[in-house]
Amino acid sequence: MSFASRVATFAALSLSLVGMIAQSSAGLAAESPTLPTTASVNQLAAPAPVPAPIPAIVATTTPLPADASATPSDDVEEEVAYPTLAAAVADQSVPSNAGDDLRCLAGAIYFESRGEPLAGQLAVAEVILNRSQSRRFGGSVCDVITQRGQFSFVRGGKIPTAPVNNDWRTAVAVAKVALKNAWESNASEALYFNARHVGGPSRVKVAAIGNHIFYR
Repeated sequence: MSFASRVATFAALSLSLVGMIAQSSAGLAAESPTLPTTASVNQLAAPAPVPAPIPAIVATTTPLPADASATPSDDVEEEVAYPTLAAAVADQSVPSNAGDDLRCLAGAIYFESRGEPLAGQLAVAEVILNRSQSRRFGGSVCDVITQRGQFSFVRGGKIPTAPVNNDWRTAVAVAKVALKNAWESNASEALYFNARHVGGPSRVKVAAIGNHIFYR
């Protein structure tokens, strides 16, 4: 083999060897894992951001005024300070259907003291109410009035029906004042009364109003 042929053969072998080495390096590079860059490492190592705490929501209620929830009952009548007995009587309404106590008491006021001063009519009502409370004369207003031998206008244990006139309406109004204790009577402690021209019992005199004297 000539020198030129040897050189050519050696060059071919060298090129072939270089190609094989290059292919081997490329294969190794393909199989080797890709290492993360510094930027990638920093991104992986950085902690996840912590969300800001949500402020707690506290439910608050605004207190109502002391009297905002207070609703007065319609069944309770407010007490009224009247300047005079006449004002108290004038302020009373006359119901079309009166209860037993009101009806009986108004009947007694009408038949015993119509035409008397308002204070005298109220005093008659006070005597009847005091008797009903003492339980010595009957358990109710009507029982006190219809008790045998106590009131001369009672006939057969019954109270006569009064005519509907101004005297009757006044008697009803006075009875309501007495039942509601809307005015203090001068005979508030009396249990008995009689006309002035009739001899009085041996009892303590409480008041003398109009044509009647009241005792306890």
